[in-house]
Amino acid sequence: MFRNSSHPPLILISAVFFMILLGGCSSMFRQPLTPSDARLGAWSSMHSELKDLPLPQEKVVAAVYQFRDQTGQYKPSETGASWSTAVTQGATTILLQSMEESGWFVPIEREGLSNLLQERRIIRSSREQYQGGAQEGQQLLPPLLFGGITLEGGIISYESNIVTGGAGLRYFGAGASGEYRENQVTVYLRAVSTSNGRILKTVHASKTILSQKVSAGLFRFVSLKRLLEAETGYTFNEPSHMAVQEAIDKAVHAMIIEGILDGLWGVQNPEDMEHPSIKKYLEEKENNIDTDYLGFIFRENLRGHFSVASRLNMNMYDGDYAGSMVLPGLDFSLGFLQNKPLSFSWTAGAGRIEAKNLFHANYLYSGLDLQYRIFNNYMQGSPFVQLGGGVMYHTQETTLDETFSFDDNLVPYLNMRFGYEWLLGKHGAVSVSLSNKQLLSDEVDGMVHGRFNDKIWSVDVGLKLYINLWNRRK
Repeated sequence: MFRNSSHPPLILISAVFFMILLGGCSSMFRQPLTPSDARLGAWSSMHSELKDLPLPQEKVVAAVYQFRDQTGQYKPSETGASWSTAVTQGATTILLQSMEESGWFVPIEREGLSNLLQERRIIRSSREQYQGGAQEGQQLLPPLLFGGITLEGGIISYESNIVTGGAGLRYFGAGASGEYRENQVTVYLRAVSTSNGRILKTVHASKTILSQKVSAGLFRFVSLKRLLEAETGYTFNEPSHMAVQEAIDKAVHAMIIEGILDGLWGVQNPEDMEHPSIKKYLEEKENNIDTDYLGFIFRENLRGHFSVASRLNMNMYDGDYAGSMVLPGLDFSLGFLQNKPLSFSWTAGAGRIEAKNLFHANYLYSGLDLQYRIFNNYMQGSPFVQLGGGVMYHTQETTLDETFSFDDNLVPYLNMRFGYEWLLGKHGAVSVSLSNKQLLSDEVDGMVHGRFNDKIWSVDVGLKLYINLWNRRK
């Protein structure tokens, strides 16, 4: 028989409130309720670096005839064919603005050259017609500027769905999910001498375009005839033209610094060769040698051959008694062959397990683990899996059987661990993992019941120090 209630249970109200905060805060508070006014265009994140360059010895007069889309890509569509292009067709305009904002170039008009020449002919024709033809001393139109270099290139690549993924969870009518997708746009830029046609320098830059979708919902009967349904979420699509703008800004920034280093043009003050923006660029260029197309830095011998680590454990007993408690523990480990994807370590630790007032035990353990890192050579870190085993010594007491005792409190176990490790600089790392110690005995808690042995679950947070005995890089 159901209770008649005019309000949903408190736990459901809390669940709805939590989902709104989790999935829709951003969209709720920023939801436009009225039309917005026109505003100045946004700058890319590279704009500040472009403006921070040292002053030039002399600005370079440069012409851009056409910097166009060469990808041949159309926007993806789920409903049918789409003839809209994936990237902007106005890349020439973006490039000209980047050149102007850098302070290193004097851009001259070439994309609309026919319009410019036509306008100059109209001016000359009007002067001849209304001023009685060409007269001595009559003011002539100044000559057009000509460029010392021309900047050529274009948007040469647009790759869709280079990375996709997502996650979701639904339980008892409530759940949340998230999806993401990354595309990538690449531009090439080259400087060509107008005096002899020699290509002076070529640079290229890439930028990813992120799309995200997060949603949460609740669908549940709160009473016999009352249904509670709620949903929220948001979608974020990074503008493709902003990605093109940032890639072009990056290419112009690289072209200027590469020209400085090659002596194509110079800085105003000789001491500006040590400018922070130049040092930062050289460091990025060095790292770029080891960076893959997804932006992950790949290096061999990234980690030292040995390691010393410590982990804080939050342990929970899983056995024949109900009411397991979460209790802290600590372990230490020594790792070997840590520079390889497949390595091993020796671990020793201590902890405590308890089931309310029915059972509690302190334990010490020691064992060997074999570890495999999926992305061992990437600086950003890597997920890993560990398999191993060892021996645990425990002391236990129960309130149900005061006379129970063990002749031998040594219990062998098998260990399995999943986790992720983040590198901190050159010598350190932090990790988060979930582990399970499958004990090869069902008598640790003083009761033998059921088909399964006792086990210990643990959530671990660790700190690791790598020890390097020789050069890290080949």
